[in-house]
Amino acid sequence: MNSIKYYFCLLVFLVLQTLAVSQVAGHEDSFIKMGVVAPKIEKRAPDFTLETTTGKKLSLKDFKGKVVLLNFWATWCGPCKIEIPWFVEFAEQHKDDGLVVLGLSVDDTPAKIQAFAKEYNVTYPMLVGLDREDFQESYGPIWGIPMTFFIDREGTLCRTHAGIATREEFEKDIADLL
Repeated sequence: MNSIKYYFCLLVFLVLQTLAVSQVAGHEDSFIKMGVVAPKIEKRAPDFTLETTTGKKLSLKDFKGKVVLLNFWATWCGPCKIEIPWFVEFAEQHKDDGLVVLGLSVDDTPAKIQAFAKEYNVTYPMLVGLDREDFQESYGPIWGIPMTFFIDREGTLCRTHAGIATREEFEKDIADLL
């Protein structure tokens, strides 16, 4: 009888442990709010030169001395449609403070991106990532979208959000870096 209780308790413990771990995955920013901070892994942001939807070439080095919010997205992505209006507001609100927002559509044509940008009143540069897996891999691998990177004024890749984050989390990141 004691061995049955033991194995039952062990099973319950393992199930609860598995549930706890699955609930934690993807919520790393919540740990920061609780004061539990993982070691900071910073690296130089990979430089790039990409075209906007109008054919203008932009490079990361064009934004030296600025804080860059680089967002990987797609026109069909539901969470992206939630975040992008926030990014439009952030770009406008903090342009004089040194924030640059760049959107990188991972798989859409310039025409589709332009239509989307018009519909969502996007005023920041939209980069074309179609057929640029090399660029995506330099920041990744990018396993899902949205994926947002923050690059500080020195060109260091310092914060990442995999999947949708809250507006408050983005605002905190922006405030910390500006």
